[in-house]
Amino acid sequence: MADTVGSSPPAAEAAPIMTPINIILLSLFVFIVYLRLRPATPQTLPRAPPPTVFRTFTPPTLLPYNGLNGMPVYLAVRGRVFDVTSGRNFYGPGGPYANFAGRDASRGLACGSFDEEMLTKDLEAPLDTLKDLSPEEMEALQGWEERFSEKYLVVGKLVAVGSEEAKAAET
Repeated sequence: MADTVGSSPPAAEAAPIMTPINIILLSLFVFIVYLRLRPATPQTLPRAPPPTVFRTFTPPTLLPYNGLNGMPVYLAVRGRVFDVTSGRNFYGPGGPYANFAGRDASRGLACGSFDEEMLTKDLEAPLDTLKDLSPEEMEALQGWEERFSEKYLVVGKLVAVGSEEAKAAET
């Protein structure tokens, strides 16, 4: 009994430091520190589109801008040519308004028709004056033109083949 009174308890064995849970926690700590301290990948900015120059188009010179072969998508409304490339899903190849790409879309938009017969067949003919449209159709066309003006960049104007403006643009 005297042995137990004043003597210290038997020494406990030291717990091992490298237990599986400690290894997992240490690995997790090292991984989080790595994620915080690693250098960030440099951000690359997208290339700027080529500058757009306001120019004069005729129906034949507007036609290639239909979104095919990597070309931008342009369409004309009442003599103003809009770059609708950002709306390629609608106006480009395969889109619901694709037949307007590279063309004067005024009559089709005014009439609410996306049919091929709304487009001028003879690209060398005078521009459509739209004089036979009703007041309601002209109002609809004005609404479309305002929408395009708010959303898309005007890149040129559409003039008839052989006009003075077309001849001046060729030189």
